[in-house]
Amino acid sequence: MATAESSRARQAFLDALEANDTGKLQAMLAQRLVDVDTVFEVEDEQLILASYKQGHWLPSDKLKCSWATGVHLAVLLGHVESLRLLLAHRAAANCQPNGKTPLHVACRVANADCVQVLCDHGALPDRFSLAGLAPLHTCTAPSSVPCAKQLVWRGACVNLKSNNQDEETPLHTAARCGLPDLVSFYMEHGALVDSLNAHLETPLALATHWALRFKEQDYSSEHRLACRLLLDAKAAVNARDEDFKSPLHKAAWNCDHVLLRMMLEAGAEPNLLDVNGCAPIQYVLKVSSVRPAGRPELCCQLLLNHGAARIYPPHFHKVLQACHACPRAVEVVVNTYEHIAWTAKWKSAIPESSLEKHGEFYRSLFAVCTRHSPRSLLHLARCAIRQALQRHCQRVVPTLTLPATLKQYLLLEPQGVIY
Repeated sequence: MATAESSRARQAFLDALEANDTGKLQAMLAQRLVDVDTVFEVEDEQLILASYKQGHWLPSDKLKCSWATGVHLAVLLGHVESLRLLLAHRAAANCQPNGKTPLHVACRVANADCVQVLCDHGALPDRFSLAGLAPLHTCTAPSSVPCAKQLVWRGACVNLKSNNQDEETPLHTAARCGLPDLVSFYMEHGALVDSLNAHLETPLALATHWALRFKEQDYSSEHRLACRLLLDAKAAVNARDEDFKSPLHKAAWNCDHVLLRMMLEAGAEPNLLDVNGCAPIQYVLKVSSVRPAGRPELCCQLLLNHGAARIYPPHFHKVLQACHACPRAVEVVVNTYEHIAWTAKWKSAIPESSLEKHGEFYRSLFAVCTRHSPRSLLHLARCAIRQALQRHCQRVVPTLTLPATLKQYLLLEPQGVIY
């Protein structure tokens, strides 16, 4: 009988929480029909209430429900009045029945009012979840920015690393998620702009990598703005991760000409080699066919005009293999040589479909790039000027007193055919 009454009381308590019925909750707590810190089992398919350690296998039924106290549920439902009442009855503000504190839940559902109430009642802003995340690490959406600001104002550490295999600071998280408002806010409050995660990545590296939305294959203006803010704060543009990749490598892999320009103007070194022995320009060429929103010809221009080394001539057939469908990129690269002669590997590298689709360009390429046919005097003059300017081409050429068309020519602007 007692068990049945207890079960009915628990259900009535849950019903009152869902209805935000503070009068009924007050009556039940005053009569001590339910302990204020009673743990309930509730549905949690989106893992808002639960937190699990990385790398641990779990049976599927465990992912459909979670344990939670009334405080967790009030936060989940956004019932601030009920939350205040529970905390006034000395409910635990830092309880973690299934790995998350109520503060983690408040940040996950982006409820800044709940964050404020919890902090007023002793919630710890730097408590880790079972997955090793502090509440700031769960502020991953634009709607959660007010929550993060509340936490920092209440003393949360902006340089606290996650207690897991990633070891990210909140600045890493904001950069990865493309939250420029938070990136700026964290730096204003002492975040280390070049902090390293477990993979030796800086926030700039993460913002650059995730600037390409892989599913949509387009670029995120929010991530680009985050990169701009980090660079303005003097982020190390040539920092290298565990694979020796710099942010420039990551921008090149994304074929993101906006970030390439931004980083090169900030002093990025275009000839750094990663663990695979690849420079950024090699990544641009490799991915040109799988980046529909990319501008590989513009990426190559930028890199070469800032001093990127040319592709080793005997390997030029690899450029054709990767970029045969983007003749403008091929044109930019081939125009960096005073002269280069085609080989049998060139023709075998270009599919018939591309030869047919871009016939005029490829006919001009093979006509000019023969062993006994030198390039035009205009082209040789371009090469001489570029050799003199080297990595300063992009900066100096626009200042020359020359017609605009000649400046574009010097900066390798594609013309559609090879002369």
